[in-house]
Amino acid sequence: MRFPRPAPMRLLFALLATALALSSCGFMGRVTTRNLALSGEPRKIPNKIREPRRPDARLAVLWVGHATVLVQMDDVFVLTDPVFTQNVAGLSPRLVEPGIDAVNVPPLAAVVVSHMHFDHLSYDSLAMLEHKTNIVLVPPGVRASIPRYAFESRELDRWESYEAGGVRITAVPVRHVGGRWLLDAAWRPRAFTGYVFEYHGLSVYFGGDTAFDAELFQATRARFPQLTLAVLPICPTEPRDFMKRTHMDTLEALDAFSLLGAARMVPMHFDTFINSDDRVGDCPRLLRQHMQERGLGDDRVAVLAIGEQRVLIPK
Repeated sequence: MRFPRPAPMRLLFALLATALALSSCGFMGRVTTRNLALSGEPRKIPNKIREPRRPDARLAVLWVGHATVLVQMDDVFVLTDPVFTQNVAGLSPRLVEPGIDAVNVPPLAAVVVSHMHFDHLSYDSLAMLEHKTNIVLVPPGVRASIPRYAFESRELDRWESYEAGGVRITAVPVRHVGGRWLLDAAWRPRAFTGYVFEYHGLSVYFGGDTAFDAELFQATRARFPQLTLAVLPICPTEPRDFMKRTHMDTLEALDAFSLLGAARMVPMHFDTFINSDDRVGDCPRLLRQHMQERGLGDDRVAVLAIGEQRVLIPK
Protein backbone atom coordinates (compact mmCIF):
# COMPACT_ATOMS: atom_id res chain seq x y z
CA MET A 1 0.00 0.00 0.00
CA ARG A 2 1.36 3.40 -0.97
CA PHE A 3 1.25 6.32 1.43
CA PRO A 4 0.08 9.58 -0.21
CA ARG A 5 2.08 12.73 0.14
CA PRO A 6 0.64 14.94 2.89
CA ALA A 7 -1.73 17.48 1.38
CA PRO A 8 -0.95 20.19 3.98
CA MET A 9 2.71 20.22 2.94
CA ARG A 10 1.81 20.52 -0.74
CA LEU A 11 -0.54 23.38 0.09
CA LEU A 12 2.12 25.09 2.22
CA PHE A 13 4.65 24.84 -0.62
CA ALA A 14 2.18 26.27 -3.15
CA LEU A 15 1.29 29.15 -0.83
CA LEU A 16 4.95 29.94 -0.19
CA ALA A 17 5.73 29.91 -3.90
CA THR A 18 2.77 32.17 -4.65
CA ALA A 19 3.83 34.59 -1.93
CA LEU A 20 7.33 34.76 -3.38
CA ALA A 21 5.93 35.45 -6.82
CA LEU A 22 3.56 38.16 -5.66
CA SER A 23 6.32 39.87 -3.74
CA SER A 24 8.77 39.56 -6.67
CA CYS A 25 11.24 38.13 -4.17
CA GLY A 26 14.48 37.99 -6.15
CA PHE A 27 15.39 34.87 -8.09
CA MET A 28 12.68 32.65 -6.56
CA GLY A 29 10.08 35.28 -7.25
CA ARG A 30 11.13 35.57 -10.89
CA VAL A 31 11.05 31.80 -11.44
CA THR A 32 7.70 31.42 -9.70
CA THR A 33 6.20 34.30 -11.66
CA ARG A 34 7.30 32.71 -14.94
CA ASN A 35 5.82 29.37 -13.91
CA LEU A 36 2.52 30.89 -12.86
CA ALA A 37 2.34 32.72 -16.18
CA LEU A 38 2.42 29.47 -18.15
CA SER A 39 -0.91 28.42 -19.61
CA GLY A 40 -2.07 25.56 -21.75
CA GLU A 41 -0.72 22.07 -22.29
CA PRO A 42 2.96 21.16 -22.72
CA ARG A 43 4.24 21.00 -26.26
CA LYS A 44 3.38 17.70 -27.90
CA ILE A 45 6.01 15.42 -29.40
CA PRO A 46 5.10 14.20 -32.89
CA ASN A 47 5.62 10.51 -33.65
CA LYS A 48 6.40 9.70 -30.03
CA ILE A 49 8.26 6.41 -29.64
CA ARG A 50 6.08 3.54 -28.46
CA GLU A 51 8.60 0.70 -28.77
CA PRO A 52 12.00 1.88 -27.49
CA ARG A 53 13.81 -1.44 -27.74
CA ARG A 54 16.40 -1.15 -30.52
CA PRO A 55 17.56 -4.54 -31.81
CA ASP A 56 20.25 -2.74 -33.83
CA ALA A 57 21.85 -1.12 -30.75
CA ARG A 58 24.47 -2.07 -28.21
CA LEU A 59 24.03 1.37 -26.60
CA ALA A 60 21.08 3.67 -27.18
CA VAL A 61 19.71 6.65 -25.25
CA LEU A 62 16.20 8.11 -25.26
CA TRP A 63 15.84 11.51 -23.57
CA VAL A 64 12.47 11.57 -21.81
CA GLY A 65 13.07 15.11 -20.54
CA HIS A 66 14.96 16.91 -17.75
CA ALA A 67 17.02 14.22 -15.94
CA THR A 68 14.86 11.30 -17.09
CA VAL A 69 16.90 9.20 -19.52
CA LEU A 70 16.16 5.70 -20.79
CA VAL A 71 19.46 3.90 -21.37
CA GLN A 72 19.58 0.67 -23.39
CA MET A 73 22.67 -1.48 -23.00
CA ASP A 74 22.34 -4.51 -25.27
CA ASP A 75 19.18 -6.24 -23.99
CA VAL A 76 18.67 -4.32 -20.71
CA PHE A 77 17.30 -0.90 -19.79
CA VAL A 78 18.04 1.48 -16.92
CA LEU A 79 15.88 4.56 -16.25
CA THR A 80 17.17 7.65 -14.44
CA ASP A 81 15.28 10.11 -12.20
CA PRO A 82 11.84 9.29 -13.63
CA VAL A 83 9.43 12.24 -13.88
CA PHE A 84 6.38 11.62 -16.08
CA THR A 85 3.95 13.99 -14.36
CA GLN A 86 2.57 17.15 -15.96
CA ASN A 87 4.22 19.32 -13.29
CA VAL A 88 6.58 19.11 -10.34
CA ALA A 89 5.55 20.06 -6.81
CA GLY A 90 2.15 21.08 -8.16
CA LEU A 91 3.76 24.32 -9.30
CA SER A 92 6.17 24.00 -12.21
CA PRO A 93 4.40 22.78 -15.40
CA ARG A 94 6.20 20.83 -18.10
CA LEU A 95 7.18 22.81 -21.16
CA VAL A 96 7.31 19.63 -23.28
CA GLU A 97 5.45 16.38 -22.69
CA PRO A 98 7.52 13.31 -21.66
CA GLY A 99 9.51 11.83 -24.53
CA ILE A 100 7.88 8.45 -23.99
CA ASP A 101 4.68 7.56 -22.15
CA ALA A 102 5.25 5.66 -18.91
CA VAL A 103 3.05 2.82 -20.17
CA ASN A 104 5.50 2.26 -23.04
CA VAL A 105 8.61 2.07 -20.86
CA PRO A 106 10.01 -1.47 -21.24
CA PRO A 107 10.85 -3.76 -18.31
CA LEU A 108 13.77 -2.22 -16.47
CA ALA A 109 16.87 -3.73 -14.92
CA ALA A 110 16.79 -0.84 -12.45
CA VAL A 111 15.57 2.68 -11.78
CA VAL A 112 18.00 5.12 -10.18
CA VAL A 113 17.16 8.31 -8.29
CA SER A 114 19.96 10.81 -7.78
CA HIS A 115 18.38 12.91 -5.01
CA MET A 116 15.10 14.00 -3.46
CA HIS A 117 14.34 17.29 -5.20
CA PHE A 118 10.85 17.35 -6.71
CA ASP A 119 12.15 17.41 -10.28
CA HIS A 120 14.14 14.18 -9.70
CA LEU A 121 12.14 12.13 -7.19
CA SER A 122 8.50 11.91 -8.28
CA TYR A 123 6.33 9.58 -6.21
CA ASP A 124 3.52 9.64 -8.77
CA SER A 125 5.96 8.71 -11.53
CA LEU A 126 7.33 5.81 -9.49
CA ALA A 127 3.76 4.61 -9.11
CA MET A 128 3.41 4.60 -12.91
CA LEU A 129 6.49 2.36 -13.10
CA GLU A 130 5.67 0.16 -10.12
CA HIS A 131 5.51 -3.05 -12.15
CA LYS A 132 8.25 -2.15 -14.64
CA THR A 133 11.15 -2.76 -12.25
CA ASN A 134 12.12 -4.84 -9.23
CA ILE A 135 14.58 -2.29 -7.80
CA VAL A 136 14.83 1.47 -7.29
CA LEU A 137 18.22 2.69 -6.09
CA VAL A 138 18.48 5.85 -4.00
CA PRO A 139 21.17 7.74 -2.03
CA PRO A 140 21.66 7.42 1.74
CA GLY A 141 18.84 8.86 3.83
CA VAL A 142 16.19 8.65 1.10
CA ARG A 143 14.70 5.17 1.44
CA ALA A 144 12.61 6.06 4.50
CA SER A 145 10.82 8.70 2.43
CA ILE A 146 9.93 6.36 -0.43
CA PRO A 147 6.31 5.16 -0.25
CA ARG A 148 5.64 1.43 -0.20
CA TYR A 149 5.59 0.05 -3.74
CA ALA A 150 5.79 -3.42 -5.25
CA PHE A 151 9.49 -2.92 -6.01
CA GLU A 152 12.38 -2.85 -3.55
CA SER A 153 13.97 0.48 -2.63
CA ARG A 154 17.65 0.21 -1.74
CA GLU A 155 20.18 2.82 -0.64
CA LEU A 156 23.66 2.94 -2.13
CA ASP A 157 26.37 4.92 -0.38
CA ARG A 158 29.44 6.26 -2.17
CA TRP A 159 31.21 3.51 -4.16
CA GLU A 160 28.67 0.87 -3.12
CA SER A 161 27.26 -1.32 -5.90
CA TYR A 162 24.12 -3.25 -6.74
CA GLU A 163 24.39 -6.19 -9.11
CA ALA A 164 21.77 -8.44 -10.70
CA GLY A 165 21.46 -10.21 -14.03
CA GLY A 166 24.92 -9.08 -15.09
CA VAL A 167 24.11 -5.39 -14.55
CA ARG A 168 26.28 -3.61 -12.01
CA ILE A 169 25.30 -0.13 -10.75
CA THR A 170 27.67 1.84 -8.54
CA ALA A 171 26.97 5.07 -6.66
CA VAL A 172 29.62 7.70 -7.40
CA PRO A 173 30.22 11.02 -5.65
CA VAL A 174 28.86 14.31 -6.96
CA ARG A 175 28.56 17.80 -5.49
CA HIS A 176 25.00 18.83 -4.73
CA VAL A 177 22.55 19.06 -1.80
CA GLY A 178 20.09 16.55 -0.38
CA GLY A 179 16.71 17.02 1.20
CA ARG A 180 13.33 17.71 -0.36
CA TRP A 181 12.06 20.77 1.44
CA LEU A 182 13.73 24.09 2.11
CA LEU A 183 14.94 23.23 5.60
CA ASP A 184 15.65 19.48 5.60
CA ALA A 185 18.89 19.31 3.57
CA ALA A 186 20.94 19.37 6.77
CA TRP A 187 19.17 16.23 7.96
CA ARG A 188 20.30 14.31 4.89
CA PRO A 189 23.92 15.35 4.31
CA ARG A 190 24.64 12.46 1.89
CA ALA A 191 21.29 12.25 0.09
CA PHE A 192 22.62 12.87 -3.42
CA THR A 193 24.69 10.79 -5.80
CA GLY A 194 25.64 9.96 -9.36
CA TYR A 195 25.78 6.45 -10.77
CA VAL A 196 27.77 4.28 -13.16
CA PHE A 197 25.95 1.45 -14.98
CA GLU A 198 28.02 -1.47 -16.28
CA TYR A 199 26.87 -4.28 -18.56
CA HIS A 200 28.59 -6.42 -21.20
CA GLY A 201 31.66 -4.18 -21.24
CA LEU A 202 29.64 -0.95 -21.56
CA SER A 203 29.84 1.70 -18.82
CA VAL A 204 27.53 4.71 -18.52
CA TYR A 205 27.98 7.60 -16.09
CA PHE A 206 24.85 9.47 -14.93
CA GLY A 207 25.60 12.67 -13.05
CA GLY A 208 22.12 13.51 -11.74
CA ASP A 209 22.52 17.07 -10.47
CA THR A 210 26.01 18.24 -9.68
CA ALA A 211 28.21 21.27 -9.48
CA PHE A 212 31.66 21.15 -11.03
CA ASP A 213 34.16 19.31 -8.86
CA ALA A 214 37.34 18.20 -10.61
CA GLU A 215 38.47 16.01 -7.72
CA LEU A 216 35.24 14.00 -7.71
CA PHE A 217 35.23 13.50 -11.48
CA GLN A 218 38.85 12.39 -11.39
CA ALA A 219 38.08 9.97 -8.56
CA THR A 220 35.32 8.41 -10.64
CA ARG A 221 37.62 8.15 -13.65
CA ALA A 222 40.23 6.39 -11.51
CA ARG A 223 37.70 3.64 -10.74
CA PHE A 224 36.05 3.63 -14.18
CA PRO A 225 38.85 4.51 -16.60
CA GLN A 226 37.01 3.58 -19.81
CA LEU A 227 33.54 5.13 -19.58
CA THR A 228 31.53 4.57 -22.74
CA LEU A 229 29.15 7.47 -22.10
CA ALA A 230 28.65 10.37 -19.68
CA VAL A 231 25.12 11.73 -19.24
CA LEU A 232 25.67 15.17 -17.75
CA PRO A 233 23.50 18.13 -16.69
CA ILE A 234 24.20 21.42 -18.49
CA CYS A 235 21.56 23.65 -16.87
CA PRO A 236 20.43 25.64 -14.88
CA THR A 237 23.15 28.25 -15.21
CA GLU A 238 21.68 31.62 -14.20
CA PRO A 239 21.92 33.42 -11.85
CA ARG A 240 25.46 32.03 -11.86
CA ASP A 241 26.51 33.19 -8.38
CA PHE A 242 23.63 31.17 -6.95
CA MET A 243 23.68 28.16 -9.29
CA LYS A 244 27.41 27.44 -9.36
CA ARG A 245 27.33 25.92 -5.86
CA THR A 246 25.09 23.05 -7.01
CA HIS A 247 24.88 23.08 -10.84
CA MET A 248 27.34 23.04 -13.72
CA ASP A 249 27.06 25.41 -16.63
CA THR A 250 27.64 24.28 -20.21
CA LEU A 251 31.39 24.90 -20.22
CA GLU A 252 31.85 23.12 -16.89
CA ALA A 253 29.87 20.16 -18.23
CA LEU A 254 32.34 19.82 -21.09
CA ASP A 255 35.20 20.08 -18.60
CA ALA A 256 33.56 17.31 -16.56
CA PHE A 257 33.22 15.21 -19.72
CA SER A 258 36.94 15.63 -20.33
CA LEU A 259 37.91 14.82 -16.73
CA LEU A 260 35.74 11.71 -16.72
CA GLY A 261 37.48 10.54 -19.88
CA ALA A 262 34.23 9.27 -21.40
CA ALA A 263 34.09 8.42 -25.09
CA ARG A 264 30.75 10.20 -25.61
CA MET A 265 28.46 12.63 -23.83
CA VAL A 266 24.70 13.21 -23.80
CA PRO A 267 23.57 16.48 -22.15
CA MET A 268 20.36 16.66 -20.10
CA HIS A 269 18.61 18.77 -17.44
CA PHE A 270 17.45 21.65 -19.67
CA ASP A 271 14.37 23.05 -21.45
CA THR A 272 11.85 20.86 -19.61
CA PHE A 273 10.86 22.95 -16.57
CA ILE A 274 11.43 26.57 -15.60
CA ASN A 275 13.80 26.49 -12.62
CA SER A 276 16.25 29.32 -13.33
CA ASP A 277 16.70 32.62 -15.16
CA ASP A 278 17.74 30.71 -18.30
CA ARG A 279 15.42 30.96 -21.28
CA VAL A 280 14.45 28.00 -23.42
CA GLY A 281 17.26 27.29 -25.88
CA ASP A 282 19.97 29.15 -23.96
CA CYS A 283 21.78 26.09 -22.59
CA PRO A 284 21.93 23.94 -25.75
CA ARG A 285 22.94 27.02 -27.77
CA LEU A 286 25.84 27.77 -25.43
CA LEU A 287 26.81 24.10 -25.34
CA ARG A 288 27.02 23.93 -29.14
CA GLN A 289 29.08 27.12 -29.15
CA HIS A 290 31.57 25.62 -26.69
CA MET A 291 31.60 22.34 -28.62
CA GLN A 292 32.61 24.23 -31.75
CA GLU A 293 35.35 26.07 -29.86
CA ARG A 294 36.74 22.73 -28.67
CA GLY A 295 36.34 20.89 -31.94
CA LEU A 296 33.73 18.50 -30.52
CA GLY A 297 31.24 17.16 -33.05
CA ASP A 298 27.96 15.32 -32.73
CA ASP A 299 29.86 12.04 -32.75
CA ARG A 300 31.29 12.96 -29.33
CA VAL A 301 28.49 15.07 -27.81
CA ALA A 302 24.99 14.06 -28.90
CA VAL A 303 22.52 16.88 -28.16
CA LEU A 304 19.13 15.16 -28.20
CA ALA A 305 15.66 16.63 -28.44
CA ILE A 306 13.11 15.50 -25.88
CA GLY A 307 11.66 12.29 -27.24
CA GLU A 308 14.64 11.59 -29.48
CA GLN A 309 16.38 8.23 -29.28
CA ARG A 310 19.93 7.90 -30.54
CA VAL A 311 21.89 4.71 -31.18
CA LEU A 312 25.38 5.57 -29.95
CA ILE A 313 26.97 2.15 -30.51
CA PRO A 314 25.33 -0.07 -33.15
CA LYS A 315 25.59 -3.84 -33.08
